[in-house]
Amino acid sequence: FARSMIEAMIKGTDDTKQLAQMAKGALRNKLADLEKALKGSLGYHQKMMLSMQLKHIETLDESIKELDKEIADRMRPFEEALELLDTIPGVNRRNAEEIIAEIGVDMSRFPSAEHLSSWSGMAPGHNESADKRKSGKTRKGNQHLRTTLVQSARSAARQKDTYLASQYRRICSRRGSNRAAVAVGHSILIIAYHILKKKQPYIELGANYFEQRSKDAAIKRALQLLQNAGIEINLENIVA
Repeated sequence: FARSMIEAMIKGTDDTKQLAQMAKGALRNKLADLEKALKGSLGYHQKMMLSMQLKHIETLDESIKELDKEIADRMRPFEEALELLDTIPGVNRRNAEEIIAEIGVDMSRFPSAEHLSSWSGMAPGHNESADKRKSGKTRKGNQHLRTTLVQSARSAARQKDTYLASQYRRICSRRGSNRAAVAVGHSILIIAYHILKKKQPYIELGANYFEQRSKDAAIKRALQLLQNAGIEINLENIVA
């Protein structure tokens, strides 16, 4: 419900048409249903409870504003890093702040991206035997960072024509949305590591990256088979 609608109800307005017209966003597409839902009586007790809840929301809003200001002040020295991380698909300003809050900006603390991934708990913890994966679960690590990365991954999955969205769809079709989100979250962490280490923005590989890689691998295998059969191929003489 729109805040103005609730405030009007507390003040005693009971005209359902008038109240429904205060609706915003998607609710305006269902005004008739909204009018039906608004029919009924609102007693003193209900009005008092609604009023108390609105005041509580106002208090929370003020606290959030204060916290946002404090976060902005503390993040000011890391503005360059924030802007760089913001170039990653799916990572917004708040996500970037949370990533920096958890891992910092000095990547020299981690010998490699894999070390950071392991430290954070985003590296797939799997045992392999005869080239078979027994488990794809990640170990427990930094839950705050994990939540941020998974949220960013789901946001990236909704974008079009990006490497991360393509990665999500490929994994989701085989292993489900949750594992796909964790896998893409892991990729985002690895990307963040290199971005912070090199101080360079994200470079988009494109949605067809995996298809092209598969095609290149198939060509390489075919050439190897021909060479094994004693047939020499000179690619320079082949016109694409």
